[in-house]
Amino acid sequence: MASAGPDLLGALPAGRRGAYLWGRGPDLAVFGGSAAFALALAALSAGGELPTWGFLLFVVGVDVAHVHTTLFRTYLDREELRRHPALYAAAPVACYAAGVALHLASALTFWRALAYVAVIHFVRQQVGWVAIYRALAGERSRLDRFLDDALVYAATGWPLLHWHAHAPRAFHWFMDGDFVTASWLAAAVGPLGAVYAALAVAYVARAIQRAWVDRAPLNLGKHVVVATTAATWYVGIVATDSDLQFTVTNVIAHGVPYMALLFMYARERAREAPGSLLARLLSGGLLGFLGLALALAFAEEMIWDRLVWHDRPELFGGAGEPLLGPRALSLLVPLLAVPQATHYVLDAVIWRRRHTGPAQARALGFRSGDAARAANAAAS
Repeated sequence: MASAGPDLLGALPAGRRGAYLWGRGPDLAVFGGSAAFALALAALSAGGELPTWGFLLFVVGVDVAHVHTTLFRTYLDREELRRHPALYAAAPVACYAAGVALHLASALTFWRALAYVAVIHFVRQQVGWVAIYRALAGERSRLDRFLDDALVYAATGWPLLHWHAHAPRAFHWFMDGDFVTASWLAAAVGPLGAVYAALAVAYVARAIQRAWVDRAPLNLGKHVVVATTAATWYVGIVATDSDLQFTVTNVIAHGVPYMALLFMYARERAREAPGSLLARLLSGGLLGFLGLALALAFAEEMIWDRLVWHDRPELFGGAGEPLLGPRALSLLVPLLAVPQATHYVLDAVIWRRRHTGPAQARALGFRSGDAARAANAAAS
């Protein structure tokens, strides 16, 4: 849901009781709990390289698996495919064609482009969550939107600035060197850090004003998302310099809420179409949902390792297999990256207003009449 919030929810009615997607407890567990778990792991670990268990749990089990949960919103829903056939046919084809062109230029060009698209996706997801909570609480002020967006962009952008200015780090997004080294940006880190701090103070002051002066209910969900975004991005990128600590703070707080949303959506959609493939897959509940995503994630990583990386023969086998040539890799690597690249593209589209039906509106916390209005807005 990289850029969903403002566009999707702008037409929905304000002033809902309880500014939560799924309820106070579930929301705090998904957003606050996932971030707290990631920060605790970062604090308790000694740093260093990502161990095998961490690769399986966090990279395969969260990062790659969350990509495949997008299938429950798109390709596993026949009705959805009939509504937008051009989008779902063109997106993977376009991603593959662009990937081949980039990889033919150089492998670094391909991975660098994918890394920056991924960063935008990660940042925009946080903006989207905050926008949803703002809409659920009926916060329509331009000042609130400005402060929310500015602070989230600062909380993610300032650590990224620090990363670029202080490269190389002990971690990377996809591969060594995928981010541009820009040591000349070091002079901007201090001044822009002060801007970041000023935005944080203004955000807190605005929250106090709404609570004490305007007597508005505390938008706890929004504040948790903003605070955990700031904490995980700072700890994972600035305060530590470790592949393990970066990975846990990067992928857990991003992937777990997304998978929770996709499960809630799939459950709502299955109730609308009880005889559909989606409903049959959801008959196993959360275990069925996660089982399919994890199986696809493990299969994908096995193919990557056997054909491209050859990094983890203890997990996937294939020790001593011959390396592919540059031309073959320029055709194969973009193909293997199609699920991930398509996830980035579709995620910027499917949560917008014109793609919203009742199931999606309910999964985002808008129920009964609100869901119907969301569907009408999507159809208009």
